[in-house]
Amino acid sequence: MEPLLLYPDPAPPALGQALDLAGYPWKSVTSADSANRLEPEDGWAGAVVCADADPEGAFALCRALRKRDIPLEPLLLLINAAQLEDLELREDLFDDFCLMPFQPKELDARIKHLSWRTGRGTRPELIEYGPLILNLETYQAAIGGRPLDLTYMEYELLKFLSTHPGKVFTRETLLSRVWGYDYYGGARTVDVHIRRLRAKLGEDHAPLIQTVRSVGYRFGQSRFGL
Repeated sequence: MEPLLLYPDPAPPALGQALDLAGYPWKSVTSADSANRLEPEDGWAGAVVCADADPEGAFALCRALRKRDIPLEPLLLLINAAQLEDLELREDLFDDFCLMPFQPKELDARIKHLSWRTGRGTRPELIEYGPLILNLETYQAAIGGRPLDLTYMEYELLKFLSTHPGKVFTRETLLSRVWGYDYYGGARTVDVHIRRLRAKLGEDHAPLIQTVRSVGYRFGQSRFGL
């Protein structure tokens, strides 16, 4: 997936984090010149232009991106409520806008809709279960919008469990499926990793991984709701 163009540079931390958690690669630029210089070989996947701090620079960039031989799209403009009047007679410079401070889910929904409408790019492969999101391309994970700092094996274990919600696995099965058949560690390895995962998920979300007494572990609810 090609990256989104972001303005300004450096990108606002909340914007960068929201895009990272949603699985969108991006690069921030300072001007139309840097947008051309940093453009990937296959072009930008689109643009997210933040106009609240530097409206003149933001609209100048939008104008330059639209005046290309092949105008860049989709282009999402981020503004604050006081700037709504600034959009008058500038409808040709953007495809959609979002008010700041934005909600990450709204931002994601607007980018997805624009990408679908313009036929530009696809989202990376994600695993989503309730508040949990795993990006399989970047090995990032988040719970309730909060990034999770996972080791490689913690991520692999969480990925395996979350792709089989409701199913119970013994410790031996988890060892063979996650660690591999040639791994010689004992069942305690699974218990330790489960305990660490629950701690990192936090008290509110730790019950996503349930202990099934005398059997093993289950992620999420069974189909019987038990």
